[in-house]
Amino acid sequence: MEKITEKELLDVLGELFSDEISIGVTDTEQYIYYRPSKRVDLKIRPGDPVKEGTIAHKALSSGQKESEFIDRQVFGVPYHGMAVPFHKDGELQGTVLAVYPTYTEGKSVVTVRTEDGWKPVPFGDVKYFEVKDRKTQVVTEGLTGTHKNTLQEFEYVLPRDMFVRCHRSFIVNVHHIREIYPDSHSTFLLEMDNGDRVPVSQSYSSYFRKILGY
Repeated sequence: MEKITEKELLDVLGELFSDEISIGVTDTEQYIYYRPSKRVDLKIRPGDPVKEGTIAHKALSSGQKESEFIDRQVFGVPYHGMAVPFHKDGELQGTVLAVYPTYTEGKSVVTVRTEDGWKPVPFGDVKYFEVKDRKTQVVTEGLTGTHKNTLQEFEYVLPRDMFVRCHRSFIVNVHHIREIYPDSHSTFLLEMDNGDRVPVSQSYSSYFRKILGY
């Protein structure tokens, strides 16, 4: 059998973790490996320097396991991180880190902008979010409005037991899905309970199926 490369081994090990967890490896100065998840992507590339304030930098500085919440000022998105330093012959070599998405910030409504002003809508009443004409549309029963947040920003505050990203342009409330239809190879169409149809793209299909358990 041919020798497996370090990257191939890390990719395989990454499959053991949840699709919601990103995995990274650093040396003492830069990232040498990063595997993003569907839920959180810090846009790290191999060769990027380890920034001060990141969970990896904290572990390198302390030489110990670090675990804490990191706010959006570092990478533009908030995240929960855990980093463990590793040594060779007693010398610090780098860290292995896991990046978890944040959970809801305690909010229970999304404030939708309409032609008449703003209306707070409970999360449970939102059917889906859609990026359309460079704006985030919020679709509810009998009301469609806009919001300033991007879909990526919404992913970090929406309840995970309710909302799932299914496409680069859509996040759906699984409680409002009426039926799921196969569309083409590895893709699906979701029929919502208001009759709208939302696509599940190929890149999100396996994650979507795992979350819904089918």
